[in-house]
Amino acid sequence: MIRIFYFAGLRELTGTAEETAEFTGKTVADLMQWAESKYPGIDNGAVRVAINEEYALPDDVLGEGDTAAFIPPVSGG
Repeated sequence: MIRIFYFAGLRELTGTAEETAEFTGKTVADLMQWAESKYPGIDNGAVRVAINEEYALPDDVLGEGDTAAFIPPVSGG
């Protein structure tokens, strides 16, 4: 089981700040596909996924107890 967090506008899109799901042994790409099917529009090409507070690659494999965060584009100023 992993814990999934949604930040900023993604929290509004999903209607939740966090949830859990069974993704142990699956990839970040699998997680993104699941999220897009559950929350259409979440994968707009600019969203990044961090695993355990580090940006992840699509082929990275999730482990038991990992935390995943969906992070929208951020601008500074």
